[in-house]
Amino acid sequence: MNKKFFDIAFEEAQEAYKLDEVPIGAVIVKNGNVIAKAHNLKETMKNVTGHAEMLAIVEASKFLDNWRLENCDLYVTLDPCPMCASAIKQARIANVYSALENLNSENSFIINKIFSESDINSSLKFFSNLMTERAKLLLKDFFKNRR
Repeated sequence: MNKKFFDIAFEEAQEAYKLDEVPIGAVIVKNGNVIAKAHNLKETMKNVTGHAEMLAIVEASKFLDNWRLENCDLYVTLDPCPMCASAIKQARIANVYSALENLNSENSFIINKIFSESDINSSLKFFSNLMTERAKLLLKDFFKNRR
């Protein structure tokens, strides 16, 4: 884990916040270099796939000219949803570093199942709750201001 990549992910989350999007940011790193970064744009795009992780995967794939993101790491400010977890697994990302576990226990169960080793897809390592206070404060502030 590298804090500087989390800092970039949180900068992306702040960009989402400014757009009144749920403040989630994602960064994809390969060989110590940021190759993609994104923030939630679901409302702006009016597209269910406008999650930070999905957008970062698309950007990284274009950068590498390959859908296989092998030996890449993903830094994200909140645990992925099942849709994003499936895309992460399919993209063959090696490591996922998440700032905060999703409060929904069913979400955690499903993504851990998706990320678990299988004969079908490559394996990945998943680390969660790495920057809990920073992520909690951002989300709490966002939802408090929406009420």
